Amino acid sequence: MATAATTHRTALLAIRGLFWSTRPKQATKNGLVLVPVFFTVNRWWEPGDAMGMLGIVGAGLIACGLFTLLSGAIYLVNDSVDAEKDRAHPEKRNRPIAAGLTPVSLALACAGVLGSAAVAGSFLMSFNLGYLALGYVVLMVFYSLALKDMVILDVMTISAGFVLRATAGSFAIEDSIIIRGGVETTLDLTISPWLYIVTALGALLIALAKRKSELAGAGERSSSQRASLSQYSEPVLDQIISIVASATLVSYTLYTFSGGITGANVPANNSMLLTVPFVAYGLFRYLFLVYRHRKGEAPEDILVSDWPLIINITLWVAAASALLILNR
Repeated sequence: MATAATTHRTALLAIRGLFWSTRPKQATKNGLVLVPVFFTVNRWWEPGDAMGMLGIVGAGLIACGLFTLLSGAIYLVNDSVDAEKDRAHPEKRNRPIAAGLTPVSLALACAGVLGSAAVAGSFLMSFNLGYLALGYVVLMVFYSLALKDMVILDVMTISAGFVLRATAGSFAIEDSIIIRGGVETTLDLTISPWLYIVTALGALLIALAKRKSELAGAGERSSSQRASLSQYSEPVLDQIISIVASATLVSYTLYTFSGGITGANVPANNSMLLTVPFVAYGLFRYLFLVYRHRKGEAPEDILVSDWPLIINITLWVAAASALLILNR
């Protein structure tokens, strides 16, 4: 009886460990898939067209769900590959796979199931989305196996993953079949390149801030926790972060002025310039939390715990939504 109870408890711990190893707290990152839906609202939203609106938003939400499954699968692979190194980290050693609660074989099997289901679902939505999802898997697996140990390339790969998420949202709504007035149609949406530039720079900033916090916390153990950490230094990271943060703010500002460019999807009267202060405050607040409170190692926690930042993001969404809809 005792053996059966122990086996049952071990199985439950392994299953619960699988769930937490997919890092549900980081699912917020996949909200980037919905960004193209938001920034093209002035191209597809029509008052009274409930079916068309539901179809487009629904396509974005499905794509977001698929990438949540994909990222969960990648986290399982990543934790399986890093299990030994995670045991040298004061916090990561408590991860289920590193702690031995979830077997590596089970984690990899689950990753294969989740990844295959997500890629298959993406191909069912559209071939463009399917190939992009497959490319995301290949890139992230390569990152887990090799690129994460290559200085500079590690953070650039993370940034590329975020850009692929935004591109996925674009493909999802472009290729989805929308019913309007009883007629099936597709959308001809061109996403501004500025959106991808801002996404890439913002993601790069978060990745660099994470490396800075990891390096500060690791100290002399940096090489045992992550190979690339030993090649970084805080002064170098500070300089790169300063450059990337400035470029992010400038790029977003230029984006608000791009209303006359095909596919920019922002008002031609430059009214989106009113949202720049929100972006500036968000960047400065994030850097304040990274440098003053050393919270850069867990950016997903910042997004759900820092009330000034949460309120600022809410106000930005409200202001941008109003401007996009009022200037259709």
